[in-house]
Amino acid sequence: MKKACLSLSLIFFSFLSSSTLIAQATVDAKLKSIDFGYKVKENDVAKTLKYLASDELEGRETGKAGMVKAADYLEQFFNNNNVKPYFKSYRDTLSTFKETAFNIVGVVEGNDPFLKNEFVILSAHYDHIGLDKNGVNGDFINNGANDDASGTTAVAEMAKYFSTAKNNKRSILFVFFAGEEKGLLGSKHLAKKLKAQDFKLYAQFNIEMIGVPMKRDYLAYITGFDKSNMADKINGYTGKNTIGFLPKEAEYKLFYRSDNYSFYELFKVPCQSVSTFDFQNFEFYHHVSDDFKAMDIPHMTSFIQELLPAVAQMANSPTREIIMLK
Repeated sequence: MKKACLSLSLIFFSFLSSSTLIAQATVDAKLKSIDFGYKVKENDVAKTLKYLASDELEGRETGKAGMVKAADYLEQFFNNNNVKPYFKSYRDTLSTFKETAFNIVGVVEGNDPFLKNEFVILSAHYDHIGLDKNGVNGDFINNGANDDASGTTAVAEMAKYFSTAKNNKRSILFVFFAGEEKGLLGSKHLAKKLKAQDFKLYAQFNIEMIGVPMKRDYLAYITGFDKSNMADKINGYTGKNTIGFLPKEAEYKLFYRSDNYSFYELFKVPCQSVSTFDFQNFEFYHHVSDDFKAMDIPHMTSFIQELLPAVAQMANSPTREIIMLK
């Protein structure tokens, strides 16, 4: 019996090893099918981030002049990079806010006759909290470089890549939300609007506060880590330990506190936020010192570069690979 068990064990583990190799080969083959000779440029990352976090925009408070200036910049960015408006214009006016405010929404259509009807949403909020009436050492502007000009910059650079590569089978909606700091108002508005149009959402990948690196053995974490297999799939797509579990994320229930939740609530598909803010590496949350000079541009550039293959695979997998777990 022991010999038989040993033989069966060897066969079983041999099968597992073969399965693992086959699975890895499949991932490798998929990655090779997409050209990643494309390189994100530090100067481009710095240019967008520096403007969005500049004093000129006065903290980008929703409904204020600085928010409109930021919207103008992002519209022009889309236009310059051949990202088309999803609606009649790039501006999606909020129905959830008493003043005039708008999300900025662009699209790169998929190239597959069937899969182009499904969408991946790449998003970030471009608003922040505006002016501080008390100020700190004479500085009254909450520039919001990390929160969330950094995520907005990452989505902009990804939009630039996909509009050039045009290698996505699914369509990709690029969204810059207003009203996040007012209670997720921009995402609540757009989620409701798209749901009413029978919008077919594959997954949402929301980028929130990626301006400084973590001192951990993974690049970033996602909110609601165990709600879907997104983290596992991203790591498979990048071939690295890109996404890890951050206990603080679960403790503070961050899954419910960013624009991903508005879409999860209505669509019940994987909608999660990715971040590198871990409560230890940045002390200027909602503070006037959250400005451009506090950001790590090489880190941001590496973050965008590393996540591009994962986003490309989300947009190209022939079947639904990213699924809810609970």
